Amino acid sequence: MNTHAVSGLLIVAIGFAAFATAAPSDDPRRLVAKLDIEYQAAVKINDAKSMERILHKDMILVLGNGTTNTRDELIKEAGDKSIQYEQQDEDPGTQTVRVWGDTAVVTARLWVKGVRNGHAFDRRLWFSDTYVRTRDGWRYAFGQASLHLPDADG
Repeated sequence: MNTHAVSGLLIVAIGFAAFATAAPSDDPRRLVAKLDIEYQAAVKINDAKSMERILHKDMILVLGNGTTNTRDELIKEAGDKSIQYEQQDEDPGTQTVRVWGDTAVVTARLWVKGVRNGHAFDRRLWFSDTYVRTRDGWRYAFGQASLHLPDADG
């Protein structure tokens, strides 16, 4: 694992540890927050097996440009390693988790940087990930990502 990945995971772990001390271990907000961070980490390293475990069988992702991806498409993309990520991390302090019964929504700002099909990208966006509680635990069922945010220095 490269130095950037280790540093990023360390930052995520420290942020999660701070959140975990404020909530009981069986708190759905804590469980879903942890699962969403785990999902982002799996995407970052193209871990299709972990993504498959976390994603609901009917999952769909709607991107800011109007395109959609199914669970199977996301898993295939990870397996093909068509994107190599340097960054795929929530910006610290931006994650909010709201729970209503068996539904939870995670909102955070995400930094994505890497190469897709030979083209470099580096951008931030907001996302909302919807999780549902199933008999097998929480599963990521629906996601929506914003358009790319303007550069901070622009």
